[in-house]
Amino acid sequence: MAATQKNSPTNIEVKLRSRHLLGTEGLSANEIQSIFAAAGQYKKMFSAETRKLSVLQGVTVSTMFFENSTRTRTSFELAARRLGADVVSFVAATSSISKGESVDDTARTIAAMGIDIAVVRHNCAGVPLRLTNVIDAAIINAGDGVHEHPTQALLDAFTIQERLGKVKGLNVCIVGDIANSRVARSNIYSLQTLGARVTVCGPRTLLPKEFEKVYNVGVEYDLREAMRNADVVIMLRIQLERQASGMFPTLEEYRKFYGLNRSNLPDNVKLVLHPGPANRGVEISGEVMDSEICAVTQQVTNGVYIRMAVLTALAKKNKNG
Repeated sequence: MAATQKNSPTNIEVKLRSRHLLGTEGLSANEIQSIFAAAGQYKKMFSAETRKLSVLQGVTVSTMFFENSTRTRTSFELAARRLGADVVSFVAATSSISKGESVDDTARTIAAMGIDIAVVRHNCAGVPLRLTNVIDAAIINAGDGVHEHPTQALLDAFTIQERLGKVKGLNVCIVGDIANSRVARSNIYSLQTLGARVTVCGPRTLLPKEFEKVYNVGVEYDLREAMRNADVVIMLRIQLERQASGMFPTLEEYRKFYGLNRSNLPDNVKLVLHPGPANRGVEISGEVMDSEICAVTQQVTNGVYIRMAVLTALAKKNKNG
């Protein structure tokens, strides 16, 4: 039977300057590595059959998801429960939002019940930031429109560091629907902060040229050229729900020019990541997805521990004022 550790570990500290986590933009390398260190400690602890801690005993975490999610919401809820927090799960489809209630009023209602941390996902950029001025709880951005998805980027970088021993000095290529990807933006910020060189690749309709100037990344429209010196490749899902029509002719044509498979994967690539959900046979083949070079399952596992680290940081930050 899995063990339950009733006493909180005293040696896990995560140092963040802000009482919220709204993005990876602005996080320092020290803050990111502090999160990684805590996530690594939690992972080691739970690998030793610990299944519950009391780090967040007395803390209430609300997952406020105004947009569909499986991995992120489940991961945050599992992370909170493993730390001993109480969890209130909110799903927009079954809430008063469907009756016309505003996001702000919904947040106020949930906050009035006594929550300490709100994990917020919304299809409009900026909603988590706005809610920092609406409710008193600490806010974690779980994805807002095409803006950011910080914990996904943190778990990606943590997985790279775990697999390859470092992030600094690596060449990372992000491929796919860059224009509509909050994951791409958060990854660019965090990877560059940790010292990686980033190249983005995709069809011209999904990769604005200004990315090169705005984000200081390399821009390539040819997949083979983009991966020529890459150590890590991060494949992105085509986000049809955020696109205007006609951004590319067909999924088959997209697969032909931007799909990753065994025949176009160069030997220099040491690691392949995907934030999920993956469209097998479109942006990535099943053969690559199921191979040792692909760390999708490891990413999902690491997501729980990264989110445990973030929850720990914000709970302690807000407790200490």
